[in-house]
Amino acid sequence: HLDMKTIKALDSKTDCFIVPLGVENHLERWNVKSDKIRNMAWWEEIDINALTIACAPARHYSGRYVLDSGNTLFASWILKDEYHQIFESGDSGFGGHFEDIHNRYGDFDFVMIDCAQYDMRWHTSHMFPEESVNACATLSAKLTMPVHWGAYSLSTHAWDDPPVRFLKSAEELEIAVVTPMLGETINIDTPEQ
Repeated sequence: HLDMKTIKALDSKTDCFIVPLGVENHLERWNVKSDKIRNMAWWEEIDINALTIACAPARHYSGRYVLDSGNTLFASWILKDEYHQIFESGDSGFGGHFEDIHNRYGDFDFVMIDCAQYDMRWHTSHMFPEESVNACATLSAKLTMPVHWGAYSLSTHAWDDPPVRFLKSAEELEIAVVTPMLGETINIDTPEQ
């Protein structure tokens, strides 16, 4: 979620903002220098200090108001170095894009997956927990973490419904899950610690 206050607070600490197409317009309007911004379309990659960052598809929508719909691209992200490959889904509904991502990038060491704020009224843009787990299986995740739950309420489900359902479904498919406390650090090579 794009938050002006957060972007402004990060600006002096950040050398490069990497954003989906169209989001650069917001950052420039908030006085982020354009030479610090790299916008990306789906399947584009950038290498920074031995880290490859790839912009990948998601299934969502852009805009918060009637007149700004479709002005920016929604995306998921892949981070990879010589040791690990990580996927972050962004907000996304379930769809064939997960298979496309796996076909292009292969198995993932760690997957952070959208898992909350679901409702049949906007099913195409937010996955139900069982779909989130199916996306992790499609991506051949060695380890996964449900995200986007417990922070605010957009839907009518209980605040703990997402992780409870996610854990149950992941257990059935034998997918390893971590649910760290807010701010807690995990090592994806030794998650049992």
